[in-house]
Amino acid sequence: MKILVTGVAGQLGHDCINELISRGHIGIGSDIAPKYSGIADGSAVTKASYVSMDITDKARVEDVLTQIKPDVVIHCAAWTAVDAAEDDDKKEQVYAINATGTKNIAAVCKQLDCKMIYISTDYVFDGQGEMPWEPDCKAYSPLNVYGETKLAGELAVCETLDKYFIVRIAWVFGVNGKNFIKTMINVGKTHDTVKVVNDQIGTPTYTFDLARLLIDMCESDKYGCYHATNEGGYISWYDFTCEIYAQAGISANVLPVSTAEYGLSKAARPFNSRLDKSKLTANGFTPLPTWQNAVARYLKELEKQEL
Repeated sequence: MKILVTGVAGQLGHDCINELISRGHIGIGSDIAPKYSGIADGSAVTKASYVSMDITDKARVEDVLTQIKPDVVIHCAAWTAVDAAEDDDKKEQVYAINATGTKNIAAVCKQLDCKMIYISTDYVFDGQGEMPWEPDCKAYSPLNVYGETKLAGELAVCETLDKYFIVRIAWVFGVNGKNFIKTMINVGKTHDTVKVVNDQIGTPTYTFDLARLLIDMCESDKYGCYHATNEGGYISWYDFTCEIYAQAGISANVLPVSTAEYGLSKAARPFNSRLDKSKLTANGFTPLPTWQNAVARYLKELEKQEL
């Protein structure tokens, strides 16, 4: 299969290209930069074909996709700076990327009759309560601009296409980019005490594991909305930090605090990021490994980078 991956300079796009090429598929990466600007780790992504594409440019999107004629587009490109999205001078750009850009891609996928995988988020829900969100739940009520624009992207996909997968994820970490684990390791090495919120509940997602699932989806026709995070149970950011430090051998003292006590955040954050993943196994997909196992493997990858 020929698979185009947008946002290849990010955490998930990087791992998707590596995974699909390892399975013998043809991978083409795209991002807005003239050349690939992600981590130069010598993996398949740095050797794969690359095309510069601004997804907000409708004509450019149509030109690139019609020339490549992919069997699948895995759409990882997005504005993900949640707090910055709240700035008045950024909102138009956030909508252009997450909503209009996604619509541009979906429209050409329709013309080409190719599959599309759209990466979404638990932020499309209101983040309240304690029950896990089900993938086919329509009780949307985003808390912030980021969530609103990602929901708009979802609607553009499902209203345009029949051959689509919408995959909602949460608490993402991977080797290619910034993430919570990298941040907390750096903080833990320079501070004796670290305060972390304990009233926001969810499950982490390792992009290496998620990429495997996404390529499984590419190879299937079991379309629809799915939730995909690692297994291992629902936890708080405090729990996550404690496990990271335990595995990384960091001795900093971790103090649990409420979201209100922590403050700082410009955009409202969901308290309930629990995602029901049972639809994956019901449709024959293999669940992701536990998040604890994912952290262990991820820390080893970070060690390799430092060598």
